[in-house]
Order: sequence, then C-alpha cells, then structure tokens
Amino acid sequence: MNRSGSPTLQIIGVFLVVYILQAFGGLIGVSAGWFALAVPTVQPWTIVTSVYAHSGLNHLIVNALALVIVGLPLERFSTRFRFHGFFLVTGAIAGLVQITVMDLLGSGGGVLGASGAILALYGYMIAGNRLTGGLLSRLSLSRRSKLLLLGIAATAVVILTAGPGVALVAHGTGFALGLIGGRFKLLGR
Repeated sequence: MNRSGSPTLQIIGVFLVVYILQAFGGLIGVSAGWFALAVPTVQPWTIVTSVYAHSGLNHLIVNALALVIVGLPLERFSTRFRFHGFFLVTGAIAGLVQITVMDLLGSGGGVLGASGAILALYGYMIAGNRLTGGLLSRLSLSRRSKLLLLGIAATAVVILTAGPGVALVAHGTGFALGLIGGRFKLLGR
C-alpha cells in the first residue's frame, strides 16, 4: 500500500487537525467540552470527536506512536474503509462504555482520546493472526472458558495501562472488542 494513502497516517492527520481545533477553538467559539464524550444525548457528535481529540500534546504523541506500531502492519491486510470503520466504531464503543460505567459509579466526567480504538487494534493483532488461531483451535475450551480468557486478557491490559486520568474501562473494552474482531477477521484476511 502507498504510505500516502495509509489509513494509519490519515488517522494521525485527523488527530492533528482536531488538536489544532482544540488549541485554537476559543478563537472560533469552540470550547474544549465540544470534543469530549460526556453525555451523548446532549452532544451526539462527541461520540466521533472524542475518539480523535486528545487532552494534550503528550497524549496525542503517545497515541500516535502506539497507533503507528500496530496500525501500519494491520492496515496491509485491510481496506481503508474497514480500517477507518473499525477504528472509529471500537473507539466510540469504548468511550461510551467508559462514560456509562463511570456514570453508574457516580464518577461522571468525560473521555477523550483514541486509546480504546488503538487497544482494539492491538487486541485484533493478537487474536487475528495465524499463530494465535492455531493455538486456540488446539485448545478444547468451552464457550464459558473462552469468555473467561477474554476477560482475563482485557483485565491484564487494564492493569498494564493504569495511571492517573487514564480511561481504564475504555482500554479494557477496546482490547476486548479487538480480540473479538480478530477472531472474526473483521479487518479482512
């Protein structure tokens, strides 16, 4: 694939455009809250904008590097449409689950960033490759055991990515969605 048409690099381009809009939003009357996913029924566009927005330059750089590491290899096995769709849908679902769980716990707050979508790509890479598929097919596990294994893997990712202000529920959700997507080869091949 021609790198100029790379879905990974296109997504990073969207990160940069949204970051610039966030930085200069005050000049055009757009507050930072315009991008964050907090209450989707009030601002439904934030289901999309929150996936591409970041809380600062460090957040953007870390997500861009993590995306390059997993995105460039994975995009070779997918179409541009599938890759972008998978990224957006898994990121949006991860964000929605994050705010729902936080609301149920009484914490509230919003969510920004692509970590849920990026971790979905990592989950996809783990579950969607031939080696993992071959190993899993050799294990005779019940459906319940497979779900337990999925839960353990997602919990491990949550623990490994823990830190102040990190959307841990979104991370675990994204990773779990990626594992499921990988098993069903949603990106192709």
